[in-house]
Amino acid sequence: MKQWLGMPVAGALLLSACVTINVYFPAAEAKEAAREFVEKVINEADKVEMKDPSAPAGGMAALGTRIRSDLSGFDPWVLVGIGSAQAQSAPDISLKTPAIQSIQSRMESRFNATLRAGFDSGALGFTADGLVTVRDAGKLELKDRVAMNAAVADDNRDRKAVYREVAVANGHPEWESQIRDVFARQWIASARPGWWYESGGSWKQK
Repeated sequence: MKQWLGMPVAGALLLSACVTINVYFPAAEAKEAAREFVEKVINEADKVEMKDPSAPAGGMAALGTRIRSDLSGFDPWVLVGIGSAQAQSAPDISLKTPAIQSIQSRMESRFNATLRAGFDSGALGFTADGLVTVRDAGKLELKDRVAMNAAVADDNRDRKAVYREVAVANGHPEWESQIRDVFARQWIASARPGWWYESGGSWKQK
């Protein structure tokens, strides 16, 4: 009788924990974090709306603070069994980690030194999967093509790395593809007038 009662309960608890971990993805917070990251790399801070310093912080970094506040009056015994799994499913790590900041700094420097000219000329474009590609090499001077190709390759390595680091920093490596998708949409959303981006299998210009 004990075995008959215990197994379904244990299975239900395990299933509940798994569903909590796999389903919950803070899309709104991820979008805000991506916007802040992308705008800093593109480096036109004067065009980015300044936030009220008295307003609550946004992005995934603020999510942990809100979670801790919401749980301040919560009975900890309710967390027994599946509590630890549910707590681990919520992001509670700032994007301002040394690894992410280092990647962001490299990308910002590279964009200003090389890639911006490629986007302005129409040679480069943002791909639908969050990378950069040489869309039209004919827009580049012959002497500049090797350097531009190298910069694109370096930038794509950093892009893949940052999508992975953001997921890992927030305790959910399995979110990498979702993080990448959010960033891919943000690169396109932040593209300046005249820049090219991939959408629906074809190239479009802002």
